[in-house]
Amino acid sequence: MEYRKLGNTGLDLSILGFGASPMGDVFNVSDEKDGYRAVHYAIDHGVNFFDVSPFYGVTLAEKRLGNALEGKRDQVILATKCGRYDLQEFDFSEKRILKSVDESLSRLKTDYVDLLQLHDIEFVDKEQILNEAWPTLIKLKESGKARFIGITGLPVNYLAEITRIIAVDTVLSWAHYNLLEDEINRELVPLSKEKGFGLMNAAPLMQRILSDAPLPEWHRSPQAMKDMQSQLLSLCAQYGVKLSDVAIRYALDHPDITTTIVGMCDLDTITQNVSVLDFRIPDGLLEEIETLVAPVKNQMWYEGKTENNI
Repeated sequence: MEYRKLGNTGLDLSILGFGASPMGDVFNVSDEKDGYRAVHYAIDHGVNFFDVSPFYGVTLAEKRLGNALEGKRDQVILATKCGRYDLQEFDFSEKRILKSVDESLSRLKTDYVDLLQLHDIEFVDKEQILNEAWPTLIKLKESGKARFIGITGLPVNYLAEITRIIAVDTVLSWAHYNLLEDEINRELVPLSKEKGFGLMNAAPLMQRILSDAPLPEWHRSPQAMKDMQSQLLSLCAQYGVKLSDVAIRYALDHPDITTTIVGMCDLDTITQNVSVLDFRIPDGLLEEIETLVAPVKNQMWYEGKTENNI
């Protein structure tokens, strides 16, 4: 396993992060005990960063991850979130955040998290993020319930704008650095170097497009981008490799991203993903992929308030 510094936090994160959202049955109904085995295998093979949220499975993922980490809490860097609790349930008020964190700590069976993040900040008014939610996180950091604090969201330009206003420890950007998207490089990568915050990437498989798994009905990518799945699978087959291995390896190789978070909930998946650490993309394949996806590159959908999708 390779480890990288998370900005100025002093934390060393495994470049492969364990995204616990599937443990909340976000994609499919999962086997709870298999999820525990996956967590233990990850830890035994050097994965030390685990990311979750009360939103995932409406608290189910946090409960299961907390159970899986019993007796192993001191071996991991644990991150959770606050502010988003269901598909359309957002509450970034001070009162709700304080209550949310205590609830998360109880589910995770710990008295602190290493990282607490505002979850999907694009869905509420900027003023509330800046003037209420963020000051609340600062209080929680001062109290010791969170060692470090950060923000997450989809619109990369908006995340960048917020980091120019407040001093975040971390930024988690999802779906903006993978074989189909590279917009994280425009502003967030340079800003992370300038300001010293840790930069994390999630969803390197673009919610399954870059894998051989069936796409969920709720997938919001443009149809032309979703149609890339079959073509990319065929191309990778010609090289004798798995599309998901290529996609994860590509994301892991970004030198300025601390960790790439991949959603996992079963032993087979974590075993395969750990094996990617020894995988190298065959010569010539990336060039062919770049040519193939060029017509749909960076065709991202929007989420949250219109004024935040800058």
